[in-house]
Amino acid sequence: MKVLVTGGAGFIGSHIVDTLLQSGLQVSILDNLSTGSLGNINPRAVFLKKDIRDEDLKDLLAKERFDYVVHQAAQTTVANSLADPYHDCDVNIRGLVNLLEASRLAGVKRIVFASSAAVYGDTDSLPIREDCGKQPASFYGASKLAGEHYLNLYYKNFGLEYVALRYANVYGERQGDGSEGGVISIFCNKLLAGERLTVFGDGSQTRDYIYVKDVAAANYQALFSQAANRSYNVGTAAETSVHELIELLARVAGQRPAVAHGAQRSNDIRRSVLANRAASDSLRWQPAYTLTEGLYLMLRDLKRRMPA
Repeated sequence: MKVLVTGGAGFIGSHIVDTLLQSGLQVSILDNLSTGSLGNINPRAVFLKKDIRDEDLKDLLAKERFDYVVHQAAQTTVANSLADPYHDCDVNIRGLVNLLEASRLAGVKRIVFASSAAVYGDTDSLPIREDCGKQPASFYGASKLAGEHYLNLYYKNFGLEYVALRYANVYGERQGDGSEGGVISIFCNKLLAGERLTVFGDGSQTRDYIYVKDVAAANYQALFSQAANRSYNVGTAAETSVHELIELLARVAGQRPAVAHGAQRSNDIRRSVLANRAASDSLRWQPAYTLTEGLYLMLRDLKRRMPA
């Protein structure tokens, strides 16, 4: 069974590739390496250096005849979407439609799509369920929500199955510092370097932090689930403030960092935590790692990579 993972050289995509390969699937990676890294690529996967916006993408998919597509390639940061809405739209919407067209023409059975908690925006309805109102506060969130609508219409009009996974704040090994979930990567690196951590605002803002291997497991479950053609939250249903995160990091690392406060960022969502009952019931998925366990594994990996 052949699976294509777009963005498979990136942070989350590379972990999904590892999980699929461990499950015995035949995996190809499509990545333009704009943010991905050759070092993340599993040597057991076939690597195709390509952009999802390329006009000849349909020729590639027609030739390879993939059974499934896991779509991770995207512009992934809120700040960049606000600074350059055109680029966000070009990658996240035009790139998706190009992939959808290529997939339907090539007979792909199902697409698993990386969506985001950013589709909800700021809401007092916590934990956030999938049927909660959608008021994205950024172009990134808007582009992900638009992507879900495109997927739904491709299913209704052409029969191309899909599952959209709305990620909470993903963290783990191989993470850069670009995405909002990257606060953990930033904090871990600064803590190990003995540098001061900067908290924007008063530190009471909350997020739902989900370990990357749990996200990879959710993507695997979504590939073959009977409960397709809808969107699911992928989170822990646990709300953690920035200050609580720092306290937990200090305990796991065995050292207490210095902390400074900066001005609150614009368009910063105050509280976010995702209900995950739907994914548990329909996809037979639940997070296996606590935040403490995930932080320990991430810090261990970062220490291992530090120069002696």
